[in-house]
Amino acid sequence: METIIKAAILSPVRFLTPSSARRRPAKPPTICCLRKNGDANGSNKAFSQLEGKDHGNPDMSQERFQLRDLEPEVKNNDIWKLFKEAQQNILYLNRQRVLALEELNKVNREKQSLLERIEKLEAKNQASIEIDRQSFFWELLLRIDSMVLTGMINTGEASDLRKVVMGYKCSVVDVFYDIMQKTDDELLAELHQFSDGIKKNGFHIIHICTEMEPLVLVGSLASYVRGLSQALQKRGHLVEVILPKYACLDLTEIQGLREIEAESYSYFNGQLHGNRIWTGVIQGIPITLIQPLYYASFFNRERVYGYSDDFERFSYFSRASLDYITKSGKQPDVLHIHNWETAIVGPLLWDIFVEQGLGGTKVLLTCQSFDSQCLERPEKVALCGLDPARLHRPDRLQDNANTHLINVLKGGIVYSNKVFILSSIHSKGWIIHSQSHGLESTLGIHKDKLHVLPYGFDNSIWDPHKDKFLPQNYSTEDVKGKAVCRIALLQHMGLTRSTSTILVSVGYRTSSL
Repeated sequence: METIIKAAILSPVRFLTPSSARRRPAKPPTICCLRKNGDANGSNKAFSQLEGKDHGNPDMSQERFQLRDLEPEVKNNDIWKLFKEAQQNILYLNRQRVLALEELNKVNREKQSLLERIEKLEAKNQASIEIDRQSFFWELLLRIDSMVLTGMINTGEASDLRKVVMGYKCSVVDVFYDIMQKTDDELLAELHQFSDGIKKNGFHIIHICTEMEPLVLVGSLASYVRGLSQALQKRGHLVEVILPKYACLDLTEIQGLREIEAESYSYFNGQLHGNRIWTGVIQGIPITLIQPLYYASFFNRERVYGYSDDFERFSYFSRASLDYITKSGKQPDVLHIHNWETAIVGPLLWDIFVEQGLGGTKVLLTCQSFDSQCLERPEKVALCGLDPARLHRPDRLQDNANTHLINVLKGGIVYSNKVFILSSIHSKGWIIHSQSHGLESTLGIHKDKLHVLPYGFDNSIWDPHKDKFLPQNYSTEDVKGKAVCRIALLQHMGLTRSTSTILVSVGYRTSSL
């Protein structure tokens, strides 16, 4: 009876309730266990044997039924564990994939950066080679100037030697590659051996100016002088620049900077005054710096412009430049002067220096604007050797409005062979009538020698083929990227994206012209 009661307790009768009827009924543990050892047909016999054994050991029977009840739960736990492990493995693989992609992108960026670096280094190396050749070329010419100033050769011989150098630039570089190691005597002897049958090519142009990039930069004049000089050099012209030796000059980029031992004298305020002459090459352009000795304070200042004695300062420099040119035996084809600061060179050339070897030299004046003209008392022009009575006339330097004064910029216009006016947006007629600042009648008389030029841009500084800020680069050989840039510009300006509409954009320097 006890066994029967225990069996009844261990195997309770399960009644279906409304809630349990919807669940899938669990199979009796006995049947689940027996199906592992036999087929369905032998289940009754196995059940009888199991029941008999269990009746003999009630505790074992109860434990076995409990294990059978736990078996589905254990299986579910194992499956869930495997699922979590698989999920973790997938997440790990995804993380590794992301890391691999990031590493690949990093490698690609480094590769692209290295390629760009190599491209820049190659371009820089090529440019430095070209600059070195240009620097060597101009060092040789400046050595010839030094020979004239020290009395080794006369001006006629110097002119012939310059023609040799100008005519055979490439050959000269190869022959005189060790110029810095040679004395003046050795160099002169080799130049004489190399001088047969040379003809002059191109023009000899000398800028007399107050700014040049990167030495001294105040306004647009500095970049204009540098860019124009390099452009003319590429066309085979002989170009050099004369500047004051300001205390604020940046001399770090000058190659072969040296002081000529012999002093150069110039006339000012009734007597001759000594100047130190410095020569060098910057970005392939030969430069000469004039340093006054007696009037050292003229350029030993913090600023370039804006002093009450600016006329005295720059008229001294203009006269000293012409004295240096004639003493060194140079006979340039063109003297290029800029704004009012060196406009006095025009009257000086035609009234004084045309009889000192510069009879074949022409004068070109460039005006960035007509805002600043420099009005002074007529007697002040006598400081640099000019005759006030000869110049204080309506057709020469007399100011159109203030007739008791002279107008230095007007004198430059009158005495120049050509006048360039820099403007990217205005015509000659509009400038004469609307932006002449009192020079309308003078410009009207000399309108045939006026030329309006745009500022342009230097593609060594900006090039759409290399600009990394553009959405896509383009060049004259491949203009496809220009359409992409056009769309980007329209989007940036909030304009309609239309391929048929003409888009015109203008970039220009903000000035009165």
